[in-house]
Amino acid sequence: MLRTTIFSIRQPMTNIEPAEPSGPAPLLKTGALQNAMFNNSNFSCIATDAKGVIQIFNAGAERMLGYKAADVVDKITPAAISDAPELIARAAALSAELGTPIAPGFEALVFKASRGIEDIYELTYVRRDGSRFPAVVSVTALRDERDGLIGYLLVGTDNTARKQVEAAQALLDQRLRDQQFYTRSLIESHIDALMATDPGGIISDVNEQMAALSGRTRDELIGTPFKHYFTDPERAEAAVRQVLRDGKVTDYELVARAADGRETVVSFNASTFHDRAGVLQGVFAAARDVSAHKRIELALQENNVELEGAKAAAEKANRAKSEFLSSMSHELRTPLNAVLGFAQLMESATPSPTPAQKLSIEQILKGGWYLLRLINEILDLAMIESGKITVSLEPMSLADVLQDCQVMIAPQAHQRQIRMNFPGLERAPYVHADRVRVKQVMINLLSNAIKYNREGGAVAVAVDAAAGGKRVRISVSDTGAGLSGEQMAQLFQPFNRLGQEGGAAEGTGIGLVVTKQLVELMGGAIGVDSQVDAGSVFWIELDGAETPALAADDDGALATA
Repeated sequence: MLRTTIFSIRQPMTNIEPAEPSGPAPLLKTGALQNAMFNNSNFSCIATDAKGVIQIFNAGAERMLGYKAADVVDKITPAAISDAPELIARAAALSAELGTPIAPGFEALVFKASRGIEDIYELTYVRRDGSRFPAVVSVTALRDERDGLIGYLLVGTDNTARKQVEAAQALLDQRLRDQQFYTRSLIESHIDALMATDPGGIISDVNEQMAALSGRTRDELIGTPFKHYFTDPERAEAAVRQVLRDGKVTDYELVARAADGRETVVSFNASTFHDRAGVLQGVFAAARDVSAHKRIELALQENNVELEGAKAAAEKANRAKSEFLSSMSHELRTPLNAVLGFAQLMESATPSPTPAQKLSIEQILKGGWYLLRLINEILDLAMIESGKITVSLEPMSLADVLQDCQVMIAPQAHQRQIRMNFPGLERAPYVHADRVRVKQVMINLLSNAIKYNREGGAVAVAVDAAAGGKRVRISVSDTGAGLSGEQMAQLFQPFNRLGQEGGAAEGTGIGLVVTKQLVELMGGAIGVDSQVDAGSVFWIELDGAETPALAADDDGALATA
């Protein structure tokens, strides 16, 4: 307490005079010290009389509070520049602490100091303009030489910067707590068992899923070796070593063993984590329960074995069928050729057959040729399915093949009065395909277009570049009854005549199947566009080919001629 110097507290604070000391040197030193202390603008120094009326108001107080000394000296107490609600709260707190009633005014500011108790507290000062700032105030009682109370000294410092730092720190702490809560929530809500270990494999943290997987509490797991909770500890330890070596490990299969002996197959995935300086801190790992997946995998393997067996049996049966069809076709073709040959001899015999005989011979030839086509189709189908048929792909002229087809199909078209239209055949490009098989495909498509057309209808053949320009599309359109969506879905199925079994047109449902497989053997594609009562367009696409130089020269010569 300030007891060595007695201030003349009635004098304005600008020239504070100490009481007279015993000699001139101490007097000068004491006066200089007091002036330096009281005129320091970094502190507010407010001295009051015993009743609390302000007697001294230094430069620091003027700067902090916005008052001039003349505004407050002999006029107000420090309670007038203090936050009123805080004074009320302070009075209540002191009353409860000291067990005596304390008035919520100046008494609340100096009560402890008046009882000789050191008192430093936080207070909100109110400036002259009404603004407020936090301050730390130290209160000391001033006494005379006979220890009589003559006043109080309140020394205050602006606490705004500290409060701002504290507020910023509090906000940072709250954000950190929020982030920790958010991170923990993410960890706990994860479906996988999560754990963190130090570089030695000692567990430092786990989530509830890991606790459930191991059958132990979080506290029981932390601080224990990670490898202890798996059926193969060495394999588990090897996983940690691999993570430390490679930085991560993925889909590493382990079997976890719980405290009750329950075992769970898990997929172990882990990576290392480091601090900001890049120093290795440990391993973060996730173990996902894949027991159900393993059961499904095992069931699939068992099913695959059964399917492989069934597939092998089906392939064996299919080969047997193909071999049977091939053998049967050969066996049927031999006597059939003899029947056809004999019928042709009878047709051209001398003397000529009678009209009745000629009709019988025509029926024999018609049925024989139909049966021979059927046998050939069955044989082709069997050879394709058994993989015995081959194609020879080379540049070939579509114009030549289509002209041959036009000649070959003409009698059938004439018989049914079908108009055939082959526009621009001489401009048809070359394709990369098997000439014999292309002719077989086109004859089949043209024959069907005539067979399933209406009497007096038309068939048109068009050749265009397919989408992309690298393929050639050959289309065969007819004016027949067309196909429904259901019928188109059943196309290219063996022996399926799409409900035409009782119709007048002959057929077995094999031709389109053979056609499709031949086109695909040549690397092409086949399709159909159709509408009921509007006809159908069957098309194939084949890879285009460069026109050979010799053929180009011939075409040029023909054009010149």
